[in-house]
Amino acid sequence: MAITNRDDRSEQSVPADNGEVNLLIARQVEPGYEETFEDWARGILETAARFPDHLGYGLFRPATEGGPWFLVHRFRNHEAFAAWQASAERAEWFANCEGHHHTEIARRELHGMETWFAKPGTTRPAPPRWKMAVASGLAIFPISLVGNALLGPVLVDLHLVLRTAVFAGVFSTLMTYVAMPLVSRLLRGWLTSD
Repeated sequence: MAITNRDDRSEQSVPADNGEVNLLIARQVEPGYEETFEDWARGILETAARFPDHLGYGLFRPATEGGPWFLVHRFRNHEAFAAWQASAERAEWFANCEGHHHTEIARRELHGMETWFAKPGTTRPAPPRWKMAVASGLAIFPISLVGNALLGPVLVDLHLVLRTAVFAGVFSTLMTYVAMPLVSRLLRGWLTSD
C-alpha cells in the first residue's frame, strides 16, 4: 500500500461536517498494465495536489491480486473539488490514458459526517441523512449527559464563552475518537439496510 500526503501532518481524526469533500475512486487494471497505470495515477494525483485547497491524496494498491486500485483525493470544500473536476489539466490526463488498460468501477464522494458511516473497503453510499442524524444523536446524548454532570459543576463559575469552549473541545474529541466510531459500528447493519 502506498500513501502520499500533500504535507507531513498525520491526521488521525475523521473530519466533522466542515465542508470537506473526500473522493474515493476504484479502478480495475488489466493484468500486466499495473506499472503503466501506477505512473498515470501518480501523475494525475500529483497534478491535482497543485490545485488550491487540495488537502492530500492517496494511491492504494489492490488488497488481493486482480483487485481494484483506489485513488483518494481530499478537498477543502465543494468549490475546490468542482474546480479540479472541471479543469483542463484533469481532462488532459484522461485524454492521454489510452493503452493503460484501466477502467473506473466505482466512485464515491464523501461529504463531512458521511465519512463516519463509511464501511472500510466498500464503495456503498452513505446512509440516509435521517439515519445519520439518529446515530449522531445517540452518540451525543451520553456525552452531553455525562459531560454536564461531571464538568458542569466544576465549570459553573467560568465565563460562558470559556465554559462553552471547554465543552466543545471535550465533546468533539469524544465524538470523533469514541462515540461515533462505536455507534457507527454497533448500528452498521441498520445504517446500511434498505
